Amino acid sequence: MKVIVVALGKIGLPLAAFAALKGHEVVGCDIDERVVRQVNAAQEPFPGEGGLADALRETVADGRLTATTDTVAAVAAGADLILVVPPLIVDAQARPEWRAVDAALGDVGAGLRRGREERGTTAGPDGLPPSVVVETTLPVGSTRGRVAELLAFTGRAEEGVDFHAAHSPERVYSGRIFRDLETYPKLVGGLDQLGEARTAERYRRLLNGEEPASAVEPADDAAPQLRRPASDAVEVRELGGAEAAELTKLAETTYRDLNIAFANELARHADRIGVDVDQVIDAANSQPFSHIHRPGVAVGGHCIPVYPRFYLEGDPGATLPAAARAVNEAMPAYAVDLLAELLGGSLRGRLVLILGAAYRGDVKETAFSGVFGLRDALQAAGASPIVADPLYSDDELRGLGLEPWLGGPIDGAIVQADHAAYRALTPQDLPGADAVVDGRGVLDVGAWRADGVAVRRIGRDGVRGG
Repeated sequence: MKVIVVALGKIGLPLAAFAALKGHEVVGCDIDERVVRQVNAAQEPFPGEGGLADALRETVADGRLTATTDTVAAVAAGADLILVVPPLIVDAQARPEWRAVDAALGDVGAGLRRGREERGTTAGPDGLPPSVVVETTLPVGSTRGRVAELLAFTGRAEEGVDFHAAHSPERVYSGRIFRDLETYPKLVGGLDQLGEARTAERYRRLLNGEEPASAVEPADDAAPQLRRPASDAVEVRELGGAEAAELTKLAETTYRDLNIAFANELARHADRIGVDVDQVIDAANSQPFSHIHRPGVAVGGHCIPVYPRFYLEGDPGATLPAAARAVNEAMPAYAVDLLAELLGGSLRGRLVLILGAAYRGDVKETAFSGVFGLRDALQAAGASPIVADPLYSDDELRGLGLEPWLGGPIDGAIVQADHAAYRALTPQDLPGADAVVDGRGVLDVGAWRADGVAVRRIGRDGVRGG
């Protein structure tokens, strides 16, 4: 197949490289000239994605993967499958800001129009209208409304005739994207039965390196009869509509937010009654119908804090997602309260170190990181918050609105990120600290307490009857 991937970020580039490894001709498009140069030189634009460096070396060298800044020209040349993966930026309240998505779709639409004007058709190498699929997570209704309408308007095209619009949410985790692409079912939702079936078949070929289905494409609007995939093939599941695909991604992510919120409420209750929440959760999960997650100081990242808000945009009367968000957003302030207890009840005038700006251990990303909630809660309590993170320079921290720690004595600390390096921390690494709240459960608590430092872990060190 001829595949185009628009936006070569941490999801798009591994997806493009994966498709090229499967034997497809892939063109990656990005507005960042630096990224395009690096890809064409088989260099990773960002570190940390397992297998990406080797995949780029192999597929760029033999011409299966190329990159360009000219999305319009790439689309005009024809493609079977156009995957659009730009970020959907959100504001502090997780409301979507559509500029990047709209710009990418505008370029795709312009390419469809140019292809029809220059070649007389928008069809790809298989002779059928291309599938244009947004993999970026979207609020329900966006594919049928915003995506299809923008493509039709800019391309002066008709959905179902000149292109098929569809949604297939990415379901991968940074650092292990190649493995996840071969593990989890691919979900596809189109705007009609034929478009969905064609798009799903293209994904089967993309993911499994299969040849086209042997069945002849039907002349009417019936779904094509496709060859049964091999038993070890990645499953591609047709959901019967773009809205179902959009809602599925929001459902699986909102579920995690709900689950974490319950774990956090269990942890706070465990603190009050003096039991170990880890022991409670392990015992509960020994029964196969219980799958309680783990509590922590914050829920960060591009997904879990954001997609419940997308869900609520379509279902504003839903009570559980809103309540879960409130619980999880309150955890940084709860950690600050625990530190205040350890330091005699007040943090006024105290210098408090936040360990970790990243939202997740060993990932250089601060989207909705708990560091910001901790900073704000510490300031509200009269403390002076400072931040350290092995992944960020002092200037980078300042650029994030955070005051870096310069290595002097501190009064206390809160572990916000579960960086692997923090597991080896000793009291000597934090001079002057009388108390630490371990928000991620990474410290050797016994060693710290033996050195006279008071330590609290959320849900694990409460006072019985307190």
